[in-house]
Amino acid sequence: MMLRYALQTVRDRKGGFLGAFLALMCAAALITACGTLLETGLRGTIKTERYAAAPVIVSGDQNVHQTTVKHKKGKTKVKHKAKPIAERAWLPASIGDRLKRAPGVGAVVPELTFLAEPLTPAGAADADRPSYGHAWQSAALTPFRLVDGKAPRADHDLVVDRDLADRAGLKPGDRLTVQSTQSPRSYRITGIAAPERGTLAHQTSLFFSSAEAERLAAHPGKVTAFGVVPADGTSTDDLKQAVEHAVDGTSAQVSSGAERGPVEFLDAASARVKLVSMGGAMGGTSLLVAILVVVGTFALSVQQRHRELALLRAIAATPRQIRRLLGREALLVGAVAGVAGALAGIPLGGWLHGRFVEMGAVPATLERAVSVFPPFAALAATLLGAWAAARIAGRRIVRIRPAEALAEARVERARPAWSRIVAGLALLVGGIVLVAVLSVLRTEAASTPVTFLAVVVFACAIALLGPLVVRAAAALLRGPLRLTGPGGKLAHANLRGNAARMAAVVTPLALLTGMTCTVLFVQPTLGDAARAQARDGIHANWALAAQGPGVPGEAARKLRTTEGVEAATEVVRTTVRVGLDKYPAQGVTPEGLTRTWDPDVTAGSLKGFGEGSVAVSELAADRLGLKPGGTLKFTLGDGTKTELTVRAVYARGLGFGDLTMAHDLVARHVDNPLAATVLVKSDRTQEQLSAAVEKFPGVRVLAPAAVDDLQAAQQQQNAEVNYLAMGLVLAFTAIAVVNTLAMSVSERIREFAMLRLAGATRRQVLRMLRTEALSVLFIGTALGSGVALAVLTAFSVGMTGEAAPTVTPLVYICVLAVAGLLALAATALPGRAALKPLPVTVATAKE
Repeated sequence: MMLRYALQTVRDRKGGFLGAFLALMCAAALITACGTLLETGLRGTIKTERYAAAPVIVSGDQNVHQTTVKHKKGKTKVKHKAKPIAERAWLPASIGDRLKRAPGVGAVVPELTFLAEPLTPAGAADADRPSYGHAWQSAALTPFRLVDGKAPRADHDLVVDRDLADRAGLKPGDRLTVQSTQSPRSYRITGIAAPERGTLAHQTSLFFSSAEAERLAAHPGKVTAFGVVPADGTSTDDLKQAVEHAVDGTSAQVSSGAERGPVEFLDAASARVKLVSMGGAMGGTSLLVAILVVVGTFALSVQQRHRELALLRAIAATPRQIRRLLGREALLVGAVAGVAGALAGIPLGGWLHGRFVEMGAVPATLERAVSVFPPFAALAATLLGAWAAARIAGRRIVRIRPAEALAEARVERARPAWSRIVAGLALLVGGIVLVAVLSVLRTEAASTPVTFLAVVVFACAIALLGPLVVRAAAALLRGPLRLTGPGGKLAHANLRGNAARMAAVVTPLALLTGMTCTVLFVQPTLGDAARAQARDGIHANWALAAQGPGVPGEAARKLRTTEGVEAATEVVRTTVRVGLDKYPAQGVTPEGLTRTWDPDVTAGSLKGFGEGSVAVSELAADRLGLKPGGTLKFTLGDGTKTELTVRAVYARGLGFGDLTMAHDLVARHVDNPLAATVLVKSDRTQEQLSAAVEKFPGVRVLAPAAVDDLQAAQQQQNAEVNYLAMGLVLAFTAIAVVNTLAMSVSERIREFAMLRLAGATRRQVLRMLRTEALSVLFIGTALGSGVALAVLTAFSVGMTGEAAPTVTPLVYICVLAVAGLLALAATALPGRAALKPLPVTVATAKE
């Protein structure tokens, strides 16, 4: 019977349920989109290209491992954890001898993969196809076949793939300059090669002679991988088993089938972890915001039906029947909204994935995974959320006596229930605790989720304490509102008399303002502090930067021999792991280091800093318990374990990373050993220094301020990824603001009619609505701004040590302007529609 009543109610009150439907549909779409990102991170396909003709690939271990053994109550528990390293792990070439002796092996092809960027005209470059160098003998792994010319034999010979030749108009006999891991070098093109099957969609291949490839790879006695081809009659499974047995006891990893893709495209493999983290963070934040918005929407919907539900109670409907009625209504609306939202979320997730690929946050080699799991999960979450929201929103109407319910249908309670106040105060205290915790978190990975969680918790506190907050704000605004005339007086009366309804509008406005300001100003707060530390710590007059992959070491050596140059410090960056924890690190040239670089040493000294030394930031020193003279054991970017002596502890860790080592040590263990920048201390002019490095294509001499501008541009590019990630959550919140305001205004059609019959003009009613909207806007944005300021200040204290969040006034004004535009539009349009019918018709109509 309740299901029939629920169907009838939804059919007769379509307008009343429209707001709940929109909120649930948007929530389902958002959850589905985030779910597809999460699923892509977990199950996304990475197809191999270069290794298509090698059924089995043997490669280095791309993880650092940690095994923990615990003894408790006579039981032994062994836990094994692994974390990915930042660079490519290399294998000893001697493993090839083991592989050749394995049964069923037909051929073993060693592979070298290294940086090799052709310096072609700008129009011939393809950003979607990064270029890599290989030895010609590894062409069989694809396989590549010569379509013109001959294979490279001499050190200056080169074979290019057909796509590059077509784009750049190259042919055998032409010369091509290549910037690899060493100085740029001119090669004679001896041949053009093409894959036997189609083209390589995600890379450009350059093939060198074996000797030249080994020189450029700069890892003597090591290879990137081995491709293993089976002998006739040997299956891939048997071959893999034999190979695994052959490399047993080494760090080599054996891959076949779909496992080969992650070995070839390391960036796609690491992007999986990023997508899982990003999808989980977005999904979690979206879910919390959706719960808050949906509960608020249903609360407003139930409040609008208070009289109807009270009458049902008065004619003997039991609390259980009312709960079942509300629950079934919610499930009906949730089912339709969930299906529509889930279907809309699939293309939304595709668009989001495409934008991440365009921005470089996710490589195109990681293909999007689509299945039924995200839509079904979104539908289940929508149904559960709708049912729970209806139960929460109708909690009071089913608990009080029918007579009280009828009384409250006409006059709002003077005070919210004590349980609501206690819950709101508890959440307020929880938000304060989160802010306190945030102020002591010193890593971005730890502080970011707490930052957004704190905003949502404060918004929940505002939702529960909203009626009290609105009444307090109405008391403060009484004077200014009364000065605006009759419309202001009516607006003030509505704020006081309908505080619960107004609070339902204040909450999404506060959430929108607080979340938007937090999203927009978190990254600038961190980035500006890092750039400020870098500016203060760089004492160089000039800096070398490159338009290509980096500054060759030969350019820095050339400058050191130039008259008037006191020091030239090469800087190469990487990421290392201490245990399983990740730390940003850099390598710097020890000679003349203190003339160009000052990290603000607080303990120890940079005197005697060399290849066996490491300087650490105060953060790393505190976390790892280090001090000068101590020993630090860690894993370099390519998985090589090392042990260095701590020489100094410095304060400017945000600007220069947590670990600083000698340049040559780091350069031997990274994929790109070219310097990100070279700091130059010299009394020479920019033109004179430019003349000294003119033979190095793409290398420019810049002032430190110009380098800072480049870092700011990179910071903005990284921030845009975060803006996009959280943009959907903000869009959902903005829709919630419009939706709630429209619901709040549209249900007051009878009130407007009575005002018109009492003598108020249409213009006066609209003026009253605008004044109300501006008052609610002021309350919501003030609360949201306060929440954002508290959270950003705590974030700044924890991450930078100073209570100085970066807030751009113009951006903040734009946030307020957008919130105001949404509020006024969502008030004016429904208000005008509500004033169209004749007042007498509305006032005499049956409720």
